[in-house]
Amino acid sequence: TGWDVEHSEWLNRTLELAWKAKLQLKLNLQLLSHLREQSDEAAIQIFNRNLKDLLLAAPAGGQVTLGLDPGYRTGVKTVVVDANGKLLDTAVIYPHAPQKQWEQAKQTLVKLCEKHTVKLIAIGNGTASRETDQLAAELLKQNKSIQAQKIMISEAGASVYSASELAAKEFPDLDVSYRGAVSIARRLQDPLAELVKIDPKAIGVGQYQHDVNQAQLSKALGDCVEDCVNKVGVDVNTASAPLLKYVAGVTDSVAQEIVNYRDANGSFTNRKQLLKVSRLGEKMFEQCAGFLRIRGGDQPLDQSAVHPEAYPLVENILEKLNAKIGQVIGQSSLLAQLNPNEFANDQFGLVTIKDVIEELKKPGRDPRGEFKTATFDDEVHEIKDLKVGMRLEGVVTNVTAFGAFVDIGVHQDGLVHISELADQYVKDPADVVKAGQVIKVRVLEVDAQRKRISLSAKSGDGSYTRNTGKPTNNQQSQNKTQHRQNNVRNRQSSAQQGAFAGALADAFNKAKK
Repeated sequence: TGWDVEHSEWLNRTLELAWKAKLQLKLNLQLLSHLREQSDEAAIQIFNRNLKDLLLAAPAGGQVTLGLDPGYRTGVKTVVVDANGKLLDTAVIYPHAPQKQWEQAKQTLVKLCEKHTVKLIAIGNGTASRETDQLAAELLKQNKSIQAQKIMISEAGASVYSASELAAKEFPDLDVSYRGAVSIARRLQDPLAELVKIDPKAIGVGQYQHDVNQAQLSKALGDCVEDCVNKVGVDVNTASAPLLKYVAGVTDSVAQEIVNYRDANGSFTNRKQLLKVSRLGEKMFEQCAGFLRIRGGDQPLDQSAVHPEAYPLVENILEKLNAKIGQVIGQSSLLAQLNPNEFANDQFGLVTIKDVIEELKKPGRDPRGEFKTATFDDEVHEIKDLKVGMRLEGVVTNVTAFGAFVDIGVHQDGLVHISELADQYVKDPADVVKAGQVIKVRVLEVDAQRKRISLSAKSGDGSYTRNTGKPTNNQQSQNKTQHRQNNVRNRQSSAQQGAFAGALADAFNKAKK
């Protein structure tokens, strides 16, 4: 009837209006919000992973270090720190333009190296870094008595630290310009101990870090730093308050109290002395003791990750072996003979027993691996020195979802696209490389005007066709695969849209009835 037609048209208009005015907008907003959450989570995860790799980079160790913060007009800020990072000496040299005091600068460095028996030379990788590296190389070549190793170090965040309240408190009488050089020297000795003093967001190893939820980012990065600090452990006699505050259970105020107690009473000789620190009670001691190390103290176990609560278990092991702690600790073959089940009881489970035995095999072992450095090409100082086909060594500075950035010593990081990271297919760049890793690359393309460098980490030469506009066989295969995947996604999308349209059609039909 006419009424049914009119009623049906009215329902259609009503549903159309409801969809356009209410449902579509709401669903779009929900979808965009969901996608934003997913992208934030992915970006934070990438930042987290890169930060972890940097914090867990292998340390060069406690050696007297010369720190150089390069510059042209303002000179190269120079400092010397002892094996524990304590500042010993400062100087400023002007080897580069406009002053060009090359020989005078070299003599100043020679005097500092000989005076303090320098073993490491840390050079910031910023402005004038390659020229300063050349100065250090010449210095070592001409003075065989100076047995030191020069290493280029990322100075990302050093300027942030030098102007921070923490740096001002640590070096109240030291000029701001020298503080950055101190940070560079110390991060070579122990990256973890120094980088915790800098806001992780200032280190610059993220992806879209300024676009993500800052509260979530800060929390995730804070948790990452805490995990790394507790994984490595902290020497309570040398650690700074900023490092101690990341130990499980330790608050900012207690971290400072530990440093104050150490300054007033000297080094800790055993973990039990921690209970004498103001505001550090039994509960906090229970949480933090296993992560705090005391080297050369009264109790050999205090330099290990074995918690004081597990010391009775070690006593049982020693009794079983009829030996003293000094005869057992570090003896892997002897400890391998033990049957963990023999020591299991209500207090200590099998997992704990196995962990303690493993720790006794390598007490206080550092999980950060062996220290390695990249050797930059002496003929390559600037981007204009690069030639297509060159094979160079570099350091991975950042890993993203689309590839990895590599410092090859030309003041501009090159990009190794995900398709050029390995000879085989790579799903996630983090599966192949990590921040701080030393890798060998080949120069694919150089755009000096736009300061863009394309690199490849592949072993062969036939995987890239330059300036032909034609893809290789591998690229063609990848394109076909991608095309098939896109078709599948399109069909899924169409099916979803069709299902939604079908649901609306059913609603129309029911309304007509």
